[in-house]
Amino acid sequence: MPLRLDIKKKLSARSERVKSVDFHPNEPWVLAALYSGNALLWDYNTQSMIKSIEVSSLPLRCAKFIVRKQWIIAGCDDMQIRVYNYNTLEKVKAFDAHSYNIRHIAVHPNLPLFLTASDDMTEKLWDWEKG
Repeated sequence: MPLRLDIKKKLSARSERVKSVDFHPNEPWVLAALYSGNALLWDYNTQSMIKSIEVSSLPLRCAKFIVRKQWIIAGCDDMQIRVYNYNTLEKVKAFDAHSYNIRHIAVHPNLPLFLTASDDMTEKLWDWEKG
């Protein structure tokens, strides 16, 4: 039996190449990581962009919300992880994470952990409470 989806809302906007998206679990927000190196925060109820972060001049491959810290975490082709407060857009931290492009970030739902995957053929587990 085929899956049928009833689409209630659609967010449609012209942008550069989108490399990843993430939903905020409590707010009507979508985070988009762009090939241009920017991260855009959209309100899907109003269909408007509410914030933009210039993360890097190189492609941004992934970005995720860490809601309990009010952070956006982003991985880029410059091999760095950057962390921003999504309310103030202040950069909280930036560090070298891999020896090649970062392709994916996964955030643990309960523990202070996130996982990064890279074209350097490694996955790394990070604990933000231990630095």
